Amino acid sequence: MDATATATPFSTLIRVASHEQHTEAETSAFMSDMLGGRLGVDAYTRYTEQLWFVYRALEDAAESLRTDPVAGPFIQDELLRTSELERDLAHLRGADWRTDLEPLPATAAYAARIEECARVWPGGYVAHHYTRYLGDLSGGQIIRDTAEKTWGFARKGDGVRFYVFERISNPAAFKRGYRELLDQVAADDLEKQRIIAECKRAFDFNGAVFRELGARFPLSA
Repeated sequence: MDATATATPFSTLIRVASHEQHTEAETSAFMSDMLGGRLGVDAYTRYTEQLWFVYRALEDAAESLRTDPVAGPFIQDELLRTSELERDLAHLRGADWRTDLEPLPATAAYAARIEECARVWPGGYVAHHYTRYLGDLSGGQIIRDTAEKTWGFARKGDGVRFYVFERISNPAAFKRGYRELLDQVAADDLEKQRIIAECKRAFDFNGAVFRELGARFPLSA
């Protein structure tokens, strides 16, 4: 890596390097249709179901990584989303929401990759952690706003609690702190490049989930 790249904060490197994949994922036909209010609540429910499998993979591994020098600093309880997702799913699907709940093939592959990174590569886990949590703190709020307006959920209430980070009073400050953690990550330049590559892969996994959801709710097609 050249001196210029070395001098660039890692949080900037990872954001810039993954910009193309990020844009492709967030402008998918499914996401565009959902954010445009053109899909029913069943599509939103299906999307929420997939998030549960992804976050369960992330958060089931969190405790075992809490003392890891690379991943440990990123394990922050105020980010945890699984319980909120489960509350949303109970609202969307009813008390027996777990019945017949299955991941899409792309979601299963995504969750499996997170689980693999958690077991053998903390740097890779950080890539997935960053991709999900900072995305939900940012663009996720657009999804919440759309859901409230389109399907009538109470503001920050059941059905959209996944997007409400009640323990983070200042999201902008929290995100700045998170980026500082990225800049201080215990990794050399080669490992940072591997983390960036995994971040791109994480966005590709998201894109694959959106494509499979789009095939089931093919409005744009």
